Amino acid sequence: MKYKRLTVAACLFITFYISSCKQNNLPASIAYPQPAPDTLPQVFLPGIVSKDTLDFNSTFSADGKTFYFSRSHNRKYVIFETTYINNKWQEPVISPLFDTLYSNTDPFIAPDSALYFISNRPKDKNDTTADYDIYRLAKQPNGYGAPEYLTGVNSDSTEYYVSVSRPGNVYFSSYREGNLDLFMSRKTGAGYEKPVNLGPVINTTYDEHDPLIAPDESFLVFPSNRPGGFGEADLYISHQVNGQWQQPVALNHGINTKRYEYCPYLTPDGKYFFFSSEYQVKWISADVLKR
Repeated sequence: MKYKRLTVAACLFITFYISSCKQNNLPASIAYPQPAPDTLPQVFLPGIVSKDTLDFNSTFSADGKTFYFSRSHNRKYVIFETTYINNKWQEPVISPLFDTLYSNTDPFIAPDSALYFISNRPKDKNDTTADYDIYRLAKQPNGYGAPEYLTGVNSDSTEYYVSVSRPGNVYFSSYREGNLDLFMSRKTGAGYEKPVNLGPVINTTYDEHDPLIAPDESFLVFPSNRPGGFGEADLYISHQVNGQWQQPVALNHGINTKRYEYCPYLTPDGKYFFFSSEYQVKWISADVLKR
């Protein structure tokens, strides 16, 4: 993958609180590690998620009791899960929700509890294109349904990373127009509309990918290797005002480094923000992202 997935070796997780981003159906509680950090990132769940492997991207289940993340394992991308049992997060195991015959990564639990991910599995028996596509597992009373290929969203190019707003609009990154850019597909009663490029304020001639959309679509966080950053790639935030994306601003407070930062994610209760970086998993106070 072009944007350092093959060279960056772990996930960072940064925490923040933004009251306007709270979702419906919040979990009763998530057992976050204590003590919580203040204005500088700290390591999150060392030895469970952050190991000496390529670990990246993550999402909590709707009830806050399961934590999914991706790991490079036996030359594939595999989604692992750790569960909170007996007052502790358990040793992670390969999630039984995904067929390990293929590479699966970038899990995301949407506000309606559906689980989105990308996979290089063929969409049907005639599919010979070696790319990653977006799939969805619908939430059912006793688990999840079979993987659904997102017709209307996917293309013959690779699609990366999924973030879904409360209305169900899908944000993702893709090479479909030649460069690695950010796109959005609006959900309607008939399915998904044709994805649209988020435009020149967000996308540049450099790489933009791994979008995190706020549940109410008021802001967007994404990594880019555009000039003027701290390192190989940095995380930027853009707010939407009157339907227009504002000029992105690089995050600070030790979030961006000389390394490659990517994979942003907001927890279901709106308190924590996760991102990936090299060899560590970290978190930080919510206040650092206030406008």
